[in-house]
Parts: sequence; structure tokens; C-alpha cells
Amino acid sequence: MLEKYPQIKRLYGPCPRTKYICTALVLLQLSSAYLLRDAPWWLLVAVAYLIGGVINQALLLAIHELSHNLGFQKPWQNRLFAVFINLPVGVPVAETFRYYHLLHHVHQGQAGIDTDLPTELEGRVLSGPFRAPLKLLWVAGQGFAYALRPLFVHPKRPTAAEFGNLLLQLAFNLLILHFWGGKALAYLPISALIVMGLHPVAGHYISEHYVFRAGQETYSYYGPLNRLTFNVGYHNEHHDFPYIAGSRLSELRALAPEYYDSLYSHRSWTQTLWLYISRPDLGGYSRVKRR
Repeated sequence: MLEKYPQIKRLYGPCPRTKYICTALVLLQLSSAYLLRDAPWWLLVAVAYLIGGVINQALLLAIHELSHNLGFQKPWQNRLFAVFINLPVGVPVAETFRYYHLLHHVHQGQAGIDTDLPTELEGRVLSGPFRAPLKLLWVAGQGFAYALRPLFVHPKRPTAAEFGNLLLQLAFNLLILHFWGGKALAYLPISALIVMGLHPVAGHYISEHYVFRAGQETYSYYGPLNRLTFNVGYHNEHHDFPYIAGSRLSELRALAPEYYDSLYSHRSWTQTLWLYISRPDLGGYSRVKRR
């Protein structure tokens, strides 16, 4: 593709807007936590689902951008900023995600290394006789699956950077608890978790690599929610050129449409979740695996 379209190389590199967008999202999420410090639980959960979850998912996908050094020129700047924007998520993920996500790009679909693949247990459970209700439950709690799966599939010794991420997050959480109270603190991880389940934005977890068309391993989504998720829906484009910032992936597709327009793509993440739950041919085994 590069031989045919050498101008693609001009799209490489960080997006300077990322740091400003992320800082604004951090301030917005912390302001929401402060305003909800004395709110009833039903209101806190409703705001977490409608607003806070979308913000935290955007921050998690910004951490994804930063894992590819697409926020700043120097890698250490991307890593430090990722730890900073991790704070409103409530759980330390930035450093650990970086390690496992880069493995996903190099060893996509390789069992025992790519922790994006469901485990054998998940595959059996989600393909059994009660697969529809079990898939519904799994999608609702898939945040737990993504958090715990690396511990069983590809465990690793924590690094000093991960310990730093953990200690800073704990200190931040204690400050929130001390000054704003338990509800303000609870709002942050609830927002992160609730949007990874039965939420339209969570469709990207299913849409990216679950096989909806035989012979195709990776899928893009070209809908409006890309505006809230750093264009993570342009997933074929991202895997082809992981050093192009999300803000420029639509330009890549426009430059080389013949490489992408013929591929199966998603138009709705909500529909993607529904199809995954309702179609009997889709389940934990609906991924390309390499051994």
C-alpha cells in the first residue's frame, strides 16, 4: 500500500490535540464526581451510564492511543500522560494495558500471548446450550473478563512502572475518599465498568476481531460513536498503520479506499452487541486463533 500511496507516511506521528482533549475529559469527570458526592445512588449510576462511562471509555481509548506513542513525540511523555489520564478511571490500567496491547499487535490471535482472545473456558460456556442468556451475562460483565484474563493466559511479573501506576492511583483514590467521600470515589470505577458491558460504546470490544464474515479477522466500524472514542472503530486501518493517530485514520481510508471499502464493516455498535448475543454461530470461539 505504501508503494502505491507514499503520502500515507505524512499521516504518521502524534496528534497534538490529544493532550488537550484528554485534560478536558479528566477535569469534566472529576467535576462530575464532585457534584455527585452527595447524590442518591440511582442518580450516580444513571450519570455513570449516560455520561461518566462515555468519558472514562474515551480516556481508556486515549490510553490506547498513548500506548502507540500517538500523543507526544517521546515515549516517556506518552507513558506519564497515560498514568495521569488513568486517574479518573479509578483502577490502575495504563502501564499493564500498554504491555498487553502491544503484544496483541505483534502476536494477534496467538493463543497464550494475545490476551484479547477469550479463554477455552469462555469459549465452552458461550457456545453451550444456554449460550444466549450466558452471552448476555458475559457481555454485561466483560470488563471483568478483560481485567482478569491476562492473569490466567499470560501472567507476568509486575514492573516498577506498574507499581508506580498503582501507588499513584491509590494515593489519588484516598484523596478523593478523604475530601469528597465514598460516593465520589465509587462513581469513577463504576463509570469505567458500566460502559464495558451493555452499553453502545462497548460494541467496539466485540466488533474489532470477532468473526462476522468467514475469512476476515479484523473489522472496522464507521459510525458516529467514533467521535467519542478516538476513532477506534477504524480498526483495520489501525492495525495496518498503528503509528497513525486515530484523528487521521479517516484520511487513510480516504486515500486508499480500495483496501477497505470491500471489507465487511459495522455501522452500529449497538447492533453488533445484539448480533453477538442473538446469533447462535457467534460466541467465544468466534475468533481467529493461531498456535
